[in-house]
Amino acid sequence: MNKVILMGRLTRDPEVRYTQTNNTLVASFSIAVNRRFVRQGEERQADFINIVAWSKTGEFCSKYFKKGQQVGIVGRIQTRNWDDEQGQKHYVTEVVAEEAYFADSKRDGESAGNFENTFGNVATSPEFEISSNDDLPF
Repeated sequence: MNKVILMGRLTRDPEVRYTQTNNTLVASFSIAVNRRFVRQGEERQADFINIVAWSKTGEFCSKYFKKGQQVGIVGRIQTRNWDDEQGQKHYVTEVVAEEAYFADSKRDGESAGNFENTFGNVATSPEFEISSNDDLPF
């Protein structure tokens, strides 16, 4: 099984590009995920995880995710490699986002509920969508 669940802050706005073959949207960004423990006398460490989101999930991320925002990502780890023009081999490990969520409690002074009412469903997963008619326990 290959499943990853991450929560962290965007280190930059998502970058969007389109594939050459069938013009599919791809959004790329990274999130800083704090490590669980801090060694005494040291600052908290973070891991910087590269994320790739395709099609509708990528479109959602590119429209609504901004640098500094806390987000939740559910996806899978993927590795790939290629040779550059000089024949040097490059290896990349990244997370392919299958679901993307807002994880901040507020955005630009608005409550999460107001943001949800403005933009509709905030989740991109068909298994977990919040609408303004749902009774939420929080």
